[in-house]
Amino acid sequence: MTKMLIATTALVGVLAAPVAAQTIGVSIPAATHGWAGALNFHAEQTIRELGERYPDLQFVLTTTPDPSTQVSDLEDMVATRNIDALVVLPFESEPLTDPVRRIKESGVWTTVVDRGLAQDGIEDLYVAGDNTSFGRTAGEYFAQTLSEGDKIVVIRGIASTIDNERVAGFQEAIEGSGIEVLAMEHGNFNRDDAFTVMQDYLSRFGEIDAVWAADDDQAMGALAAIEQSGRQDEMWVVGGAGMKEMVQRIQQGDPQIPVNVTYPPSMISTAIELTALHFMTSAPITGEFIIASELITPENAENFYFENSPY
Repeated sequence: MTKMLIATTALVGVLAAPVAAQTIGVSIPAATHGWAGALNFHAEQTIRELGERYPDLQFVLTTTPDPSTQVSDLEDMVATRNIDALVVLPFESEPLTDPVRRIKESGVWTTVVDRGLAQDGIEDLYVAGDNTSFGRTAGEYFAQTLSEGDKIVVIRGIASTIDNERVAGFQEAIEGSGIEVLAMEHGNFNRDDAFTVMQDYLSRFGEIDAVWAADDDQAMGALAAIEQSGRQDEMWVVGGAGMKEMVQRIQQGDPQIPVNVTYPPSMISTAIELTALHFMTSAPITGEFIIASELITPENAENFYFENSPY
């Protein structure tokens, strides 16, 4: 697909009132961890603002604890709310691919966010962080900071296309560095799961130099397990997504949290706004809108710390 580079503000001049009321369904994971909590916050705020701005647009928002519930929610949106467009962040990629394809084929304009579907090209619009860059940015830091023979463990996210892309980017960046990856297991973007995975790593491996947690909630779980084991001085941890607590620790020079990688939950706002503009303008709103990742360091951390942020 073609990468979409048009900013929403550039479309103001071509806005027009919709011909008839339109209903946009928004389906996202429940706030089971910090990033998802911020995702919910931004979705609710954006829907409220757009509802005030465009009275002819209706919104249906559902949050889901698992893939099967999300499929049921989507079916209900189509059957009882007759949605004209769908914004969906799949709880998992594989189980949502066929249901979203069927909705798209029924004529519903479709935006997929973050965790892509298992098959490319189903959606009209894809909005996400640059997951390959996310993993590569972390991997480059590992390759530049560690020495040949140093040992690391990886806590992967939830089983999805974004996790695959992140891991591929990370592995590509450390290739040829001589860094030894002892293990990779899924933490499901969950603190408790990551805590359990890290406990297992600590019991299995007597030497660990660093941890790529690939997510800040997972990093928090890993840090708790490391503290419990009393091995804080042996290893550092890199998460991701720019949780304000992590950014603050980077600012303070915490040796356990040397850097972080950006991945903004506010991308859901971009997705909802662009979907709304599909009905409000004649400009083409299709393709990909990819948000680049950046490395957060002690030198630039102040640019990424937001006191009032929910995450």
